[in-house]
Amino acid sequence: MRNSWHYPVCLAALALAFVHGSAIAADDKAALAGLKEVKVAFDLREGNPWLLLRRIEIIDETRESLLHQGVTPHFILAFRGPATNLVQTDPEMIEPKDRAMAARIAAKVKQMSSAPGVDGFEQCAVAAREQGTEVEKVLPQIRVVGNAFISLMAYQAKGYAYIAP
Repeated sequence: MRNSWHYPVCLAALALAFVHGSAIAADDKAALAGLKEVKVAFDLREGNPWLLLRRIEIIDETRESLLHQGVTPHFILAFRGPATNLVQTDPEMIEPKDRAMAARIAAKVKQMSSAPGVDGFEQCAVAAREQGTEVEKVLPQIRVVGNAFISLMAYQAKGYAYIAP
């Protein structure tokens, strides 16, 4: 029993060193080698407000990471499908249980709208029509486009990668 405390302490120290060491070792140098900028159009369709907010937060984290690694991001975030109802100003069109999360989504969109690397937000007018959302009530930071399919095709033709998280 003598020095029985050494074993758990050593294991904890080893685990901490492993976790700390692996966090330091994680980077994107190989993928980003030679790049000065990246262009991405994100296709956001998630109708679950918690999941939509989480995706937007991870996109923002990605933007910040690119900037930190010396690569300029050019991000377009396009909303369509069920996500449409979560990026509008009319609370009556949002399920009561989702209103608090929709307010958090609106705050995140507003915060990101002036962030370096965010070229813009777009809302599909076709999706708005299909979801029963009035385009006049889309968050003011979001530009309404005629058809997100056309918009996303155009961005891809201009060299933007397409990501549907």
